[in-house]
Amino acid sequence: MTNEEFRNGGLAVVAALAAHGVDTIFGIPGTHNLEFYRHLPEYGIRAVTPRHEQGAGYGADGYFLVSGKPGVVITTSGPGLTNVLTAAATAYAESRPMLILSPGVPTGLERADVGMLHETKDSSGAVGRLLVSSQRTRTAEGAAQAVAEAFAMFDSARPGPVHIEVPLDVLEGAWNGSVPAPFSGRRPALDDHVVTRAAEAVRSARRPLVIVGGGARRAQHEVARFVEALDAPVATTANGKGILPEDHPLSLGSNVRFPSVQAESAAADVLIVLGSELADSDLWGGVIGAQSAIGVRDRSVAQTVIRCDIDPDQLNKNLPGDILACADTAEFLTALMDVLDDGTATDDSGTAASAGGFGSESPETNGTAASAKGSGATRVQEIRANRDADFDFSSIGSRVTRLVEDGAGPDVVIAGDSSQVTYDGTVHALSARTPDQLLYMPGFATLGYGIPAALGAKVADPTRPVACIVGDGAAMFSVQEIMTATELGLGIPFVVVDNGGYAEIEGQMVERDMEPFAVRLARPDFASLGRSMGGAGVTIAESDIDSDLPSTVAEALDRTVPTVIHITVGD
Repeated sequence: MTNEEFRNGGLAVVAALAAHGVDTIFGIPGTHNLEFYRHLPEYGIRAVTPRHEQGAGYGADGYFLVSGKPGVVITTSGPGLTNVLTAAATAYAESRPMLILSPGVPTGLERADVGMLHETKDSSGAVGRLLVSSQRTRTAEGAAQAVAEAFAMFDSARPGPVHIEVPLDVLEGAWNGSVPAPFSGRRPALDDHVVTRAAEAVRSARRPLVIVGGGARRAQHEVARFVEALDAPVATTANGKGILPEDHPLSLGSNVRFPSVQAESAAADVLIVLGSELADSDLWGGVIGAQSAIGVRDRSVAQTVIRCDIDPDQLNKNLPGDILACADTAEFLTALMDVLDDGTATDDSGTAASAGGFGSESPETNGTAASAKGSGATRVQEIRANRDADFDFSSIGSRVTRLVEDGAGPDVVIAGDSSQVTYDGTVHALSARTPDQLLYMPGFATLGYGIPAALGAKVADPTRPVACIVGDGAAMFSVQEIMTATELGLGIPFVVVDNGGYAEIEGQMVERDMEPFAVRLARPDFASLGRSMGGAGVTIAESDIDSDLPSTVAEALDRTVPTVIHITVGD
């Protein structure tokens, strides 16, 4: 059969996907979505079939983080769509692009309650409450255009998940239109006055500090150029990890939760926040900047706060700013450096005045950032000296992370989960050099993310070493996706750090004077489970990880099937 014989709504959507560079989708074929699947081979689009739609969503997210391309998920109607919603809500919380396509009840049967297979009261209405948007299309042409609009949004606004519902009659009905060409969305225009004011503040900075979040992922080069010229320490959120290589002398790592970093942020005379909402999920009850409480500036401290975000609603969130740039981070920093390098500033009357190139000023005459030249790396060393008081780098999560990195090499991608081994380990212990090395979701903090996210990352770049480090509780949420990794021939080491249940929640129960219950769990022999799924399985006692784990990881990466490495804590 040719596409002309089945020139339907499914073809319209798939052709639009191909026109926007999609080469991989994640999903499970079902009775109602087969007209999407029919056309995938014609366009060379690979279909990855996980064992659960939630795994499809997490796999799509891991694929995006490594490839830079928005993840695409195709579900069937009803439960297929509702199964992916936790993963989609995760993408919303972390501001990551994801396109979800699903069939819907035929036109005219909305809310009809006639008992159709997979019938749902109002799929689009329900999904739209959780995601950036959900659109129920009326024509094949409209469905194809909705794909183009989603990709334009991903590139021009704060990204997030978008759902397109195609009614069954539209999906299977005739398409007589053409493939919509990709187009650029409209990004916020830079305000020249804001850039000038930011340049003035930066020029006068004696103790600057830069905080970088996930919104600056596409601005690696611009961030490095700016902070090196400013000679300012840089701390990142978990989603900003690796935007500045963490072996850079100005990097404080993804450690905004550390008291030493938060204290430095309060003492900075100029604080620059790029692409972050400064969420409590990163700050752990602390605050960034000179604040008496979240959102309450301490005006007795002379501090200028510069914030840049593509979403205007983020600009004053959790820390009111003085100079607000609603813009793409890369565009803002490029414009700011142009002004600084040009030496053009304005005096108090608004008249342009020449100040010389950035960093060339005499400290005695200008009191600019040049007066702090050479001190940025020293400040970083002083702050890092307090890390032992801030955080336990001998924790099992930190130790396992460093050992996995030893076995896999410095370019390894590590998928984590809402496990202690991740947020009390990998987030801080992994020395990331690029922003794609940590797959994590600090905001939504969902269990079950790590295993399918690692799968998606390896699909995105089969040549890249990818590993997964999760707790035993998190592993049981998505352990079935190890079978998917076997099917795809992916040599991923899945490291399961097993403490026998939900140990952190048990600790919280004790803190609340509760007798712990429902948290000590029976668990499988994970190594045997890995072997039963066609992979390899190894058990290592905690006491042996220093000697055995790096080589076990290296061997796992050389295989063409996954390896489950079961670390038994306390043994």
